[in-house]
Amino acid sequence: MALAFTTKAGTLAALQGVLKTARIAPLRVFTVAQWQADRSVCLSGVAGSLGAGPWIVRSSCGREDRATFSNAGVFLSIPNVQAAGLEPAVEQVIAAYGEAQTTDEVLIQPMLTQVVRSGVAFSHDPNTCAPYRVVNWSEGGDTAAVTGGMGGRVWQQAASSAVPPAPTLATVVALLDELLALFGNVPLDCEFAVTREAEGDVLWLLQARPLVLSRVPEPEAVQAARLESMQRKVARGMQPHPFLMGHRTVYGVMPDWNPAEIVGIRPKPLALSLYRELITDAIWAYQRHNYGYRNLRSFPLMPHFFGLPYIDVRLSFNSFIPADLDEGLAGRLVDHYIDRLLTEPTLHDKVEFEIVFSCYTLDLPQRLERLAEAGFSKHEREAIAHSLRNLTNRIVHPKEGLWRGDAAKIDTLNVRREELLASSADPLERIYWLLEDAKRYGTLPFAGLARAGFVAVQMLKSLASVGVFSQVDYDAFIGGVSTVSGQLARDRATLDKATFLARYGHLRPGTYDILSPRYDEAPELYFDWNQRPPLPAPVKPFALTLSQMREVVKLLEAHGLQPDAVGLFDFMQAGIELRELAKFHFTRNLSDALALITEVGGQYGFSREDLAYCEIAAFKELHVAATDPKDVLLRSIEQGKARYAEALKISLPPLIAKPEDVWAFEWPETAPNFITQKQATAPVVGCDARKRLAGAIVCIPNADPGFDWLFAYPVAGLITAWGGANSHMAIRAGELGLPAVIGAGEVLYRRWSAAQRLHLDCAGRRVEVLA
Repeated sequence: MALAFTTKAGTLAALQGVLKTARIAPLRVFTVAQWQADRSVCLSGVAGSLGAGPWIVRSSCGREDRATFSNAGVFLSIPNVQAAGLEPAVEQVIAAYGEAQTTDEVLIQPMLTQVVRSGVAFSHDPNTCAPYRVVNWSEGGDTAAVTGGMGGRVWQQAASSAVPPAPTLATVVALLDELLALFGNVPLDCEFAVTREAEGDVLWLLQARPLVLSRVPEPEAVQAARLESMQRKVARGMQPHPFLMGHRTVYGVMPDWNPAEIVGIRPKPLALSLYRELITDAIWAYQRHNYGYRNLRSFPLMPHFFGLPYIDVRLSFNSFIPADLDEGLAGRLVDHYIDRLLTEPTLHDKVEFEIVFSCYTLDLPQRLERLAEAGFSKHEREAIAHSLRNLTNRIVHPKEGLWRGDAAKIDTLNVRREELLASSADPLERIYWLLEDAKRYGTLPFAGLARAGFVAVQMLKSLASVGVFSQVDYDAFIGGVSTVSGQLARDRATLDKATFLARYGHLRPGTYDILSPRYDEAPELYFDWNQRPPLPAPVKPFALTLSQMREVVKLLEAHGLQPDAVGLFDFMQAGIELRELAKFHFTRNLSDALALITEVGGQYGFSREDLAYCEIAAFKELHVAATDPKDVLLRSIEQGKARYAEALKISLPPLIAKPEDVWAFEWPETAPNFITQKQATAPVVGCDARKRLAGAIVCIPNADPGFDWLFAYPVAGLITAWGGANSHMAIRAGELGLPAVIGAGEVLYRRWSAAQRLHLDCAGRRVEVLA
C-alpha cells in the first residue's frame, strides 16, 4: 500500500526505516497544543535523542506541503540553534504560523555538518508538468542557497532517459524514483543534502512533499515515444550532407536568425509559420547568396521539434562562407566553427562576433591568427582574408554598395501597401499580397540591411580593437545614431495621440504574435496619455578628430578597402539606422496582415486565441482555392492546438549538440551581452507593471522592437532573456546610453527577474542580487 503525504514531520517519520536511497536525520516532533500544555516536556530529551546540538528548528504547519498548495518558504525555520536558544526558537517558529492551530507541529533535527552539496529535486518539471526529473543544486555547505532563490545548477532528464546523470547526482535521481514508488507515483519534490563522511558521501532527505502541478502529467511512455522521434530527427541532422560543408551539425535557439529572441522558445503555430514564411524557409538564403556567400537556396534554416524552433547551425555556418572560397578550405572552416561552438557553448548568441569570420574588418588579420592554432596555414588564412575583403567591398562600396539597392526597396514596399489597402481587394487577397510584398520588398531587403548593419558594427568594433577608437568613442558613435526607436521617443513627447498612433500604431511587442495587441489596438496598455514624457536629449552627432581621420585613411588603404574615411562612417551610420528602419516598415505589412487575419477568422466564429493556432498556410489556401473556409481554418486550428499542447510538454537545452541531449542535459548559464559601461541599482519590474517602470530595471523576455514603448518611460536599466550582441534592444540601449543585459538566458533570467532589487555593473560585466 502506498504511503500518503501528511505534514513535513509526519512524512519524514513515515519514511524512517523504509527509505533505502537516503538517510533521514533523527526527529523530535510536538504539536502547538503540546507546547502550550508543557514546553518543558517537549524540550526534554532533545539532547539525548538528537545529540548535543546545534539543531535546526523547523516549521511543520498544517498549511504547508498540501496536495493543492505548498506554501513553500512561507513559514520559518531557524538553523544552528544551541541549547540556550532552543525555547525562543520554537516560539519564533510558532509565531510565524500566525493564527496557529493546536494540531500544527514543530520539528527539531540535528544540524548536518560537512555538507558538500544540497538542493531540491522534482519528479516532474514544474514548468511543463511533464515527467522530467529535475535537480537544482549548489556545491558547498549552504543548504538554503537553492531554496532561498540563489540559483545554483540545474540537471534535467526525462523519466525514461538512458543517459546517466553525473555520478554526484545519480543518487538523487534514484531517491526521486524510490519516493515515487513509495507514494504511488504522486508527483513530488524533495529537499536534500550530501555530507562528506568517513565512508564517503552520504545523501540525506530533508523534506518530501506533493508537487502541485497546473495539469495532469502525461504518462512516461508517451513522453518517451515523442523524445525517441526527436532523437531520430537530431541523429539524421548529425550526418554528413552531400550539398553542405561540415561533417555534423548543432542546433541552437540563438545563432543567426535567433528564434528564441524573435518568436520565443514555444511560439504558437501562426507565429512560427509566419516567421518561416517571411524569413527562415527561403528568404534568409536568397539574401546571403545575393551578398556573395554560398548558395544555400532551398535549405530551410529553422527546423522545429514538435513546435520548438531551432537553427541548424551547420547550415548557418555554411551560409557565412564566401562563395569564391575553395571548397576544401570551406569545409575545414565550417568544422572548425562547429568545434569551437561545442568547446565554448556560451558563445551561442555571439557566433558572428566570436566564432565566424563573415566580413573583413580592420583587425581581421589579427583575429585570423587563432586559425593558426587550429592548423590553418598562412596561405589559407590569406585566402580567407582575400575572399572576405572582396565580399565586404561589394557591400560597403560608396556608390554601388549592395545595401543601397535594398534600402530603395523599402520605398516600393510602402507604395505598394498603400495601393493595396486603398483598393477593392477582399481581405484574403490583402493578406496574401501584404505577406508576399513583405517578403520581396520587406524581409529580403531587411535581411540585406541587417547584414550591412552587422558589418557596420563589426567595422566599428574593429576601430576600437586597433586603437583608433576608445570605448568612449565607440559609445559616442552608437549614441549619435538616429534610429526609428529614438524618433519614436521624441515623437511621443511632441505628437498628439492620433498622430503618434497613425505613425507607430502597427507596432506590437510580439511582432509575429496575433495575441500581442498593436499600439493602436490598446494604446492605454502601453502609454500614459494623461502626461507627455520629457523630450529626450537631442542626438549628438559623432565627430572624428583629425588624427583619427588620418589613421582611418591609412588603415583603409593598407587593408585594400574601397570606401574613403567619410564613406566608411556614412556606411556604418546608415547600416545601423537602415536595419531598424527596414524592420519598422516590413512589420507594418505583417501587423496589418495579422489584423486582417483576425477579421477573416472572426467572420467564421474564430477568436484571436483560436487563430493563434492556425498556420498561415490555411489562409494562403483560402486565397487560391474554392473551398469551405470554416472547415479549412478549423482543421488547421485543431491541428495547431494539438501540436502546441505537445510543445508545452517538452524541455530542451538551448544548444543541442548530440541526439541524447533531447533526453537529458544540464541547463547552461549563458554569457550575457552587457551594453554600455554604466551601472544601475534599482528595483526590478516586469514590463506589465507600467506604473512602476520609472526608475526600475525592467525585465522582458526578448529583444523585440515592439517593446520600444518602454523607452517612453525613464527606466533605469533593461534585462532580456534572449537577444544577441547586435539585436535591436542592444542597439537601442547603446543609443540611449542605458545600462542593459541582453540575452541573459533562461537560467539567469529566471533568477534576476524574480529578484526585488538588482545592481547592474555593465563595465564589470556583473549583476548582483540585492534583495
